[in-house]
Amino acid sequence: MSILVRAQAPQDAAGAPADQQPVPQVPAQQQPVPPQQPPSEITPQPETRRLKLPPAPPKVVDVRMPGEAGWNIGLTGWLPMGDLWVDKGKDVSFTAPSKLQLAGKSKGAFGADFGVAAGLHNTLRFTYFFAKRSGTTTAPNDLVIFSQPYYKGDELTTNGKLSDYKLSYEYLTWPYPVEGRHFRLKTLWQVQYINLRTVYDAPIKSSTPDSSGALTDYSTLGSKGFITPAFGLGVQQYATRNIRFEANISGFWLPHRWHLLDTDATIAYRFLHLELRGGVKGFIFRTSPKSDYFYRGTLGGAFVGLRWYSD
Repeated sequence: MSILVRAQAPQDAAGAPADQQPVPQVPAQQQPVPPQQPPSEITPQPETRRLKLPPAPPKVVDVRMPGEAGWNIGLTGWLPMGDLWVDKGKDVSFTAPSKLQLAGKSKGAFGADFGVAAGLHNTLRFTYFFAKRSGTTTAPNDLVIFSQPYYKGDELTTNGKLSDYKLSYEYLTWPYPVEGRHFRLKTLWQVQYINLRTVYDAPIKSSTPDSSGALTDYSTLGSKGFITPAFGLGVQQYATRNIRFEANISGFWLPHRWHLLDTDATIAYRFLHLELRGGVKGFIFRTSPKSDYFYRGTLGGAFVGLRWYSD
């Protein structure tokens, strides 16, 4: 049926009267297109700006002088002059005097050191030295030394050995950055252990038998030491890459206890990996007077040394 209706529809439209002819449909009116603005009237769009980073700062050239890298080891010889004393402290029950100066001259002092670079221009260094002294003296008055009595006029022998162990961190304080400068100012952070060991004797009395033929030993031994922090300053000036000057001072003082002052001044000349050193050194100390006995000493003198560097 649908096919038949579709076939008849055009025939009906053709045979219909004019007034019944289908009215043609007028297409819908299109919207007018807005006129385009001339190029000169187009609103410019903002341009995307690229941020320009500042130029990188110039690279600082850090010049390390010989000996400021790697590790090193050295030996020193020192001829100290000065006085060493023993005296009674506050922890005694007798009133007899005990003050006596160690006799004789120094037999020399020898030492060694080992250093390793610890950061930019910093150094960690371990130093050791010992000094010996022996001689003969006469008791100026009645004495009691480490519980051994001696009498005025007794001939006495004294022997002593002073030892010092030092661990030092040498920290570059100024200038920073170093760049190509030849001067160094360092702060010194240290721990030191000082010990003095002595032996006293009246050899004539010790070798003389009494009325019964027995021998009496008049020798006595004493030893005192202390551990202390120490703080100080050190300066270095490189005249050339092979010649440098160095000076250090450090110490610590604890009221009514111990005190320490350690100083040195050096001129050094380096050839290849070896460095020849020479200068002067001073060392002042006192153990605690709150014990039964204590020592004090003031030493100073010239020294020479030889040091080998890995860099």
